[in-house]
Amino acid sequence: MRRFVSFVSTCFVIVAIFSAEAQAQSSGGLDRLRGWLFGRSAPAEEPAAALERLGGSRILLAVDADALRKSMLVELQDETRRLLREARIGFIGLTIKGDGVEVRIREGSDLQQALSKLEETSVQLSTALGGTVEVRDAGDRLVRLTPTAPAVDERVRSSLQKSIEIVKRRIKDLGIDTGSVQQDGSDRILVLLPGAKDPMPLARLLSSRARLTFRLVDMSVSPQQALDGRVPPDSEILYAFKSKDQPYLVKKQVMLGGEDMANAAPGFDQRTKEPIVSFRFNDRGARRFALITQENVGQPFAIVLDDEVISAPIIREPILGGSGQISGAFTLEDANNLAILLQAGALPVPLSIVEQRVVDAKPSGQK
Repeated sequence: MRRFVSFVSTCFVIVAIFSAEAQAQSSGGLDRLRGWLFGRSAPAEEPAAALERLGGSRILLAVDADALRKSMLVELQDETRRLLREARIGFIGLTIKGDGVEVRIREGSDLQQALSKLEETSVQLSTALGGTVEVRDAGDRLVRLTPTAPAVDERVRSSLQKSIEIVKRRIKDLGIDTGSVQQDGSDRILVLLPGAKDPMPLARLLSSRARLTFRLVDMSVSPQQALDGRVPPDSEILYAFKSKDQPYLVKKQVMLGGEDMANAAPGFDQRTKEPIVSFRFNDRGARRFALITQENVGQPFAIVLDDEVISAPIIREPILGGSGQISGAFTLEDANNLAILLQAGALPVPLSIVEQRVVDAKPSGQK
């Protein structure tokens, strides 16, 4: 399946109102999706009891601790770069090394100022992470920043709680009333779904991070030059959706994110009748989107889903509306799934599938 995002003004399609017809069709599509996932509706009873009586799916998800630690270090690396640049302190070799971030200050006379600035950062990050970020002089103008174990544990805890709420919303949007989502240990989520006949598509849907971001394409060097080792520090190489043959050099800075979406719903394109996902930004997102397009006319704008570039259209003119649509070679189930993911919001950290299995119904009368 190939996905792309199109907007009016050649590359973008701005939609202000979702038609009643599209809403009715999308509602029917959700009913068909639920019918596909579930053989029959489960009665209103406790999920564990319903699972035992009807059978269904048992799914166990876990916070990806390695990915979480890496994201913390990337945040720390980016914040370190930003602060040193704002303070006009020269530096080299800003890298992630082991369980921390290292940076070498270019001039020895700037070392104390750099330590002071980075300690300010450690205070800010410590507040956000719930644990300490240590900053120390490692000698020879090398400064090392390391999140402590309590900081990592707190990020795991908060990410787990946020993920539980998002998984619950995804299940609710699927129309499942008897499902159960609960914490299992310090870093796992147990999902019980009575009546579900196939856990695999559900596990994929519930564990998908679904992080949608809008970013500028870096035109300072070509993708091939970047692949050859000339990647600017503020950019990264990403590939087209489901393709390793088409690289893009994309700015790391997120200009607009999925958290600024107020609504996402499946529907049908009125011209082609193909399934689409329509979305609407909140007021902040709409204002931000208008400003971005005003300031970057003529520049390519990457739409990224979970670190894959869905599309990179050129901004032809300022876009002042607050709505859009995602379209492509969608099946109705594809459009419904994507709408559910965007509506519920992105997971704060990747979840891995530890277990996905079918629980057979207990024969009547058996205890």
